Amino acid sequence: MEWFGRATVDFTHSTTPLSLKKKDGTTTNISKIVKGAVPPCQLNPLLYNGHLQTMWTAVKEHGPQIYYRRKIFHAQGKTCAGSFAVDFVTEPHDDADESLPPRTAYYSEEKLAKIASNDTRPMLIALHGLSGGSHEIYLRQGIAPLVESGDWEVCVVNARGCANSKLTSGVLFNARATWDIRQFVKWARETFPNRPLFAVGFSLGANILTNYVGEEGAECPLKAAISVGNPFNLEVSNKALQRTTLGKHVYSKTMGESLKRLIANHKEGLLKTSKLDFERIESVTYIHEFDRAVQTVLWGYPTETAYYRDASSSDAVLAIKIPFLAISALDDPIAVSEAIPFGEFEQNPHTVLCTTSLGGHLSWFEVGGKRWFAKPIFNFLTSMVSEIDLDAITPGSNPEPCGIPSVSEFVATRRKLELL
Repeated sequence: MEWFGRATVDFTHSTTPLSLKKKDGTTTNISKIVKGAVPPCQLNPLLYNGHLQTMWTAVKEHGPQIYYRRKIFHAQGKTCAGSFAVDFVTEPHDDADESLPPRTAYYSEEKLAKIASNDTRPMLIALHGLSGGSHEIYLRQGIAPLVESGDWEVCVVNARGCANSKLTSGVLFNARATWDIRQFVKWARETFPNRPLFAVGFSLGANILTNYVGEEGAECPLKAAISVGNPFNLEVSNKALQRTTLGKHVYSKTMGESLKRLIANHKEGLLKTSKLDFERIESVTYIHEFDRAVQTVLWGYPTETAYYRDASSSDAVLAIKIPFLAISALDDPIAVSEAIPFGEFEQNPHTVLCTTSLGGHLSWFEVGGKRWFAKPIFNFLTSMVSEIDLDAITPGSNPEPCGIPSVSEFVATRRKLELL
């Protein structure tokens, strides 16, 4: 047990971290920016391990009052046909739609027509965790300091079918579903051409974001990105869940049941657009059984472990070419420490991994109920905007790890699944 809730904070990064030019003409690097942004981690001493921290999320407090307006996007490619919803943080309003999560309403046609802007305000794009959405308390706590500062534009890309969004095809989200975030970032770049774009992902959303940033490589339109509670190696994380009583019968079962409810909510449409066996899905208890019954059927994976290997973001870390911060708790019972790719973070000069000895999964509860991770998110992003010359950042400008050319190349974001 850590002394009175004080967690140990450690950093893993390259010995030659990415050099960054400051607005005053001096230089710094990504490691210094991160270490300056991460405060001491003082958590609630009564929640003294990862299980207690994680289970405390079941205590449903109201959380920050974040208001949204929703825009529906239709997929541009036939392969990933369907639609997804993006919720934009707005000023408080009193016209929430009862069919949507609390404090959320659709944009009117008139307001949508005026959404484009040439302003230079920084914009954060958030991705939520498994079967969640913009309404989740952890996500609202994570973005609240930026919203309350009044200096940022913030939005949340909801996974398909989540946050009361309509599922319009048989194409669901999965752990490597980078197509919707890619389409949205492209749209944001065109609609807000002068805004520097940043992103944060939580849990499954962190895995998706890491894959996306790695796939984009030196062409990534984002100025920086943050991963929080990323499971990284999904096969390792899932085996760890099945290995213990709490992992299997509490965490895996809870996630499996949540996904079953999500599928049930969209059963009518999925009966028309997919070949899912709903009797088989009804017999599902654990998350790996859900992935076996749903993800393998929808995407053609032979087994759920093949899906986990294909969708894991651990190798994608090597391909990241923008400033990238990952925050993980070593006592996380879901995104387990053995799945964290420490070596990959040491190899890539664009990345820094911050680990805490306490925190659980998307928890890090302090006394009073706030979550510690909101502080490094806010500090890192505001430091990047206020201190760093963002225009001087050239993705991929640092030499390759160790500066040693090789006779062969490891393609970090190679994928085995071919989308036909």
